[in-house]
Amino acid sequence: MYLFGASGHGKVIAEIAESNNLVVDGFFDTDFNKTKVLEYPVFHEVPSRKVEIIIAIGNNKVRKDIVNEYVNFEYAKLIHARSHISKRTSIGLGTVIMAGVTVNVDVHIGEHCIINTNASVDHDCVIADFVHISPNVALAGNVMVGEGTHVGIGAVVIQGVKIGAWCTIGAGAVIIKDIPDGCTVVGNPGKVIKK
Repeated sequence: MYLFGASGHGKVIAEIAESNNLVVDGFFDTDFNKTKVLEYPVFHEVPSRKVEIIIAIGNNKVRKDIVNEYVNFEYAKLIHARSHISKRTSIGLGTVIMAGVTVNVDVHIGEHCIINTNASVDHDCVIADFVHISPNVALAGNVMVGEGTHVGIGAVVIQGVKIGAWCTIGAGAVIIKDIPDGCTVVGNPGKVIKK
C-alpha cells in the first residue's frame, strides 16, 4: 500500500495502516524536498501500474482532484483498531476512520472521507464523498453532510440538520439549522458568514 501525501496527516494514516498489519511501501508526493516520512521512502513519480493507495491529504478538493487525475489507483479504506464502528454502517473506498471515532447504526459514509480523531457520528447520518469530519466533532442522528464539506474541530451538529456541499463549518460551531451549498459558517449558534 502507498500513501499519497507526505505530511503529518500521512504519518497518522501510516500508523493506522500499521495497526491493521498492512505493509506501507512508501509515500507519493510532488515535493522533491521530501525524501522520507517516518521510516518510509517518498517517491516523486506515480507508477503507471495499478497500486493500492490511500490519499493522505486533508484538503477535500485536492483529494477529489487526485481521484479524477490518477486512474491507476485502487483505493483501500482504513479503520483504526481503536474506533467503534457499527456493523450496520457502510464505508466507501478511500475513507479513513481515525482512533477514538464512534459511528453508530445505519450510517452511510461515502468515498475518500476523513473521520478524524474522537469524532462521533450518530445513527442514520449520511456523509457524502470527500468530506472531512475533524477531531472531536459531534454529529447527532439523521444529519446529512454534502460532498466536499469540511466540519471543523469540535463542531456540534444537532439532529436532522442538512449541510450542503462544499461548505466550511468553523471550529467549535454549533449548527442548529440547515446550511445551503458553499457556505462558511461560524459561531454558536452557527451563522453563515460567506456564501
